[in-house]
Amino acid sequence: MRERERGERPVRAHRERDDELAGGFDQAGLGQAGVGQAGFDDAGFDAPSPQRARRDAEVRLYGINAIRAVFARRPEAIRKLYLDAPRIPQLQPMLAWCVANRVGYRVVEPQDLDKLAASGHHEGVVADVLREEPVSLSEWLRDLAPGPQLAIWLDGVGNPHNLGAILRSSAHFGVSAVLLTKDSNLALSGAAARVAEGGAEAVPMVRMGRTDNALAQLRGSGFTLAATVVGGGEDVFAATLPQRLIYVLGAEGAGMDRDLAAACDLRLSIPGSGKVESLNVAAATAVLLAAWRARR
Repeated sequence: MRERERGERPVRAHRERDDELAGGFDQAGLGQAGVGQAGFDDAGFDAPSPQRARRDAEVRLYGINAIRAVFARRPEAIRKLYLDAPRIPQLQPMLAWCVANRVGYRVVEPQDLDKLAASGHHEGVVADVLREEPVSLSEWLRDLAPGPQLAIWLDGVGNPHNLGAILRSSAHFGVSAVLLTKDSNLALSGAAARVAEGGAEAVPMVRMGRTDNALAQLRGSGFTLAATVVGGGEDVFAATLPQRLIYVLGAEGAGMDRDLAAACDLRLSIPGSGKVESLNVAAATAVLLAAWRARR
C-alpha cells in the first residue's frame, strides 16, 4: 500500500499460464478413460499449438467452485470440460448440459489434470472457458443502482493469488466492481479464479479511460475516492466513510502512483501494532471492505 513515484514500474509477480501446456498434452493417457465422453475428435483433442486468437479468447479455469460459478451464471461460456471420475456425481447437471449442448467433456486421470491446469490444485476439474471482457466505465455507471455502492480501483496489482483473494473478499462484501486502468493488462487467470472460489463471476471488471476522465465520471456519479496508504492516512476505523466509495489500491511492493494518490479525495490507513510494515494488498482489501460494510 505504499506510494510510488510516477513512471516507476510496479514489481510484477509471476503469472501462472492459462494457455496450453508447453509441449502439448499426451493424448495416449486420455483415451483409456472411456467414461462420459462427448463431442471430441481425438485427432484434434487439446492440440499442442492452438492459434493465438483462441488462447486470447479463452481462459483455462480449475477448481470446483470456480467452474460451478461459471456454469451457474454463463454456462454457454464453457468450451471444454475435463474431470476426474470421482467428480462425476457432483457435476452431473453440468455434464448433462454439456451433452444437450454438444460441449465436449472427458474423464481423465488426476495426473492429466495436473498437466492441463499446470497445477495440482485443480480439485478434480478443469475447463476451457470464454473470457468475459471488462465493461466500460460509462456502461457500468449507467446501469449502477442508486444508493450505497463500493468499488475497488486496482493500480498495478498483478499477482494472481492476490487478485483471486481480492475477488473473493469483494464478492463476500458485495463490492460492485473492480476498476482497471486504461492500460492495465490484468486479466483473470486460472490461479486467480481458483483462489476467488467463485468470486470472479460475482464481481464485474470495468475498464476505465483516461484517469482524469475516469475521476470526473466517478465523482459525477457521487463517488468519493480514497487512496489507501501505509502511513499518514486517516484511520479507516475512525474515518467517516461515504456511502458511495472507491478504494484505490496500489501494486504489490511498488505501491500506488503518487499523482493518483494526490488526486484522491481521502487518504486512509489501516492502523496496526507496527511489528510488520503493512498488510499485503489482499489482506488489506478485506479489512478495508469490512470497515465500509460495518458503517452500512
